[in-house]
Amino acid sequence: MSHFSGDFRRPESAKSRLKDLLLQKDNQLCADCGAPDPKWASANIGVFVCLKCSGVHRNLGTHISKVLSITLDEWTDDEIDAMMEVGGNGFANSIYEAFIPDGYTKPGPSASHEERSKFIKSKYELQEFLKPSLRIIPNNSSKTPEEPSCFQVNSSKKSPQEGMVEFMGLLKVKVIKGTNLAVRDMKSSDPFITVTLGQQTAKTTVKKKNLNPVWNEELMLSVPQEYGPLELKVFDLDTVSSNDLMGEAEIDLQPMLTSAMAFGDAEIYGDMQIGKWLKSDDNALIDDSAVNIVDGKVKQEVSLKLGNVESGEVYLELEWMPLDQ
Repeated sequence: MSHFSGDFRRPESAKSRLKDLLLQKDNQLCADCGAPDPKWASANIGVFVCLKCSGVHRNLGTHISKVLSITLDEWTDDEIDAMMEVGGNGFANSIYEAFIPDGYTKPGPSASHEERSKFIKSKYELQEFLKPSLRIIPNNSSKTPEEPSCFQVNSSKKSPQEGMVEFMGLLKVKVIKGTNLAVRDMKSSDPFITVTLGQQTAKTTVKKKNLNPVWNEELMLSVPQEYGPLELKVFDLDTVSSNDLMGEAEIDLQPMLTSAMAFGDAEIYGDMQIGKWLKSDDNALIDDSAVNIVDGKVKQEVSLKLGNVESGEVYLELEWMPLDQ
């Protein structure tokens, strides 16, 4: 679903499209403090911000906000397409600032660094101003979601003081294939993959003597309200001693889950892109990973370069399944 007029789809240079978007009224003021003429943007959130606020965004990390200069940085077509799809500050703020408390004052253009930092962290990282049912809080945040899920299970690995584990949905992980995996036996390896989310781990079958295995296997994990990254590891099966590690990677689930929650029931939309996890120096992505609605389902194709190993890539498809499905 697009939030901008069809005029922006005319064939133009990448920078021209971006500058046209910037000319929209809502985008002529910083999304966070209202300073005029912003020259920076968060490519994955889809907002234009001023220089001072861009510094705070950068401190959040690229997994939350990827900051680019409108004039100085090179933008990919995909990054500009993502900005155009959001439409800029007006639509983004209608989501991220929907539930600012009565009496709360946003920082202005002359606000201190401390005031900006507190507001921007609350807005994008802790998501305090989203509708409570849309809030997605990672494990490294101290914020507790205000609306519990209706789906709860006991975790035998949690102390009684920690109580119940609250889940908000299911994640289907389709392990498609591995390529150029590392040798751990004499000439080959017997690889299998594990994926871990919180206290849950699922694993694929073992592929004997194969450095380019094709699995096409679906693994299912429950997603807790307080979640961290999906941890992927590749092992070589060893029947004599412990299994040898053949590489690992982390998958940031926030782009997918935040997008899915923001759009709600995916079945009412046609096929479209709703989000993106961007490749950066501090993640394992081979290419940017788009979040799409396909046939009424939220899916994301992920290609990963394995870390802590001499070679190897793994290809996955993720699918988000809310509890009402």
